[in-house]
Amino acid sequence: MKEFEEKLKKYIAENRIECEYFSFETSCHSVEDTAKTMNLSPSDIVKNICLVDSNKRIMVCTVIGTDRVSTSTIAKNLGIQRPNIATPNEILEKTGYPCGGVPSFGFDAFFLVDPKVMEKEFIYTSGGSENTIIKITPTENIKFSNAKVIKIRK
Repeated sequence: MKEFEEKLKKYIAENRIECEYFSFETSCHSVEDTAKTMNLSPSDIVKNICLVDSNKRIMVCTVIGTDRVSTSTIAKNLGIQRPNIATPNEILEKTGYPCGGVPSFGFDAFFLVDPKVMEKEFIYTSGGSENTIIKITPTENIKFSNAKVIKIRK
């Protein structure tokens, strides 16, 4: 997992991204794990759900940890066919990061961010592995992901 963490740290340094990087011995794979490890509420954490559209393009959908992504809402709001949940192999192949460690920026993908995420002062997102977290402002995150802010939650 260190290779994924180092790749993201390098991207952060090269792009001078304003964020904090945390590494833990415990798992931060799920929202609940992260909340417990960081002593935060699940609503302070975001999750990145990876989908694949009909053109096999990876879509990284960022929502508040207590929310769920709606593929039908995404399809309706973007005027596309309903995307599918990416498999762990597709996630690794298309993002360069393992399932449970996909960051909200730092690789080529179509990024979508739910408007509720933008209401937060800071977000806590995956840091490249199941044991790392990044604290970043939503604005800084958008700057480096070039995400489209659109309703994507149920």
